[in-house]
Amino acid sequence: MIQLREARSTDAGKVGAILTEFAQEADWMPKLHTGAEDVAYAGVMIERGWVSIAMLDGEVAGFAACDAGALDALYVAAKARGKGLGSTLLQHLQGANPALTLWTFQANLRAQTFYEKHGFTEQERTNGARNDEGLPDIRFHWRREAE
Repeated sequence: MIQLREARSTDAGKVGAILTEFAQEADWMPKLHTGAEDVAYAGVMIERGWVSIAMLDGEVAGFAACDAGALDALYVAAKARGKGLGSTLLQHLQGANPALTLWTFQANLRAQTFYEKHGFTEQERTNGARNDEGLPDIRFHWRREAE
């Protein structure tokens, strides 16, 4: 069963490990940060109050970081993918925000398909000059329909 909760400072290690795991498995992603840097960045996001945690069987298995409708990160541990954690996290954010904006890399086809399935539309493509990785990216946007 999936459970959501706000992140605590003690979650930084698990959140950072999920970031590191993604960067290591994505062969198109440049390896810019150490595992320790990923944990430190996770700690910053948690301290700012941006992070929601998805728990599966009592373990941190995914997270989303969002600040005022800007979705900074949404990652699920490899062993927990395909079990609805990403969708649960995203639907939680869609319920809490009237609109969401995010960037994903053009090489991350899985993410593009996921966000489009959840009602996001492509707004812009860039050559990646404005991101740390220097990779071409896409800005997606979602807005809640009027009730």
